[in-house]
Amino acid sequence: MLIPIPELLKQVAPTQRRISSEQAKQELDKNHGLLIDVREPAEHMIKAAVGAINIPRGVLEMKLMEIEKDPARPIYLHCASSARATLAAEALQRVGYENVTVISCKADQVCQTFDI
Repeated sequence: MLIPIPELLKQVAPTQRRISSEQAKQELDKNHGLLIDVREPAEHMIKAAVGAINIPRGVLEMKLMEIEKDPARPIYLHCASSARATLAAEALQRVGYENVTVISCKADQVCQTFDI
């Protein structure tokens, strides 16, 4: 049975930490976490949050394991609508990352907060 994406997001989102872009900015300033834009490279190039690295959702688990070996480092994920970030957070938690947060707002709000 196929699960429609909106239904899947309803199931997955309650198990994840979700914060505003303002709170993410404050935390990143203190904890030196990793800000990841999980959108496609073309989207990231148009408007990227300062300090964000672009790792598209489709390759996130594989690429991040090369970049970040510490499973406890704070990781903050954002995309245009929080949908890809939500699914990406689930995947990162499955492979063992312990401190994953979804930035739960639109990309333009994230960019404003991160001085784009």
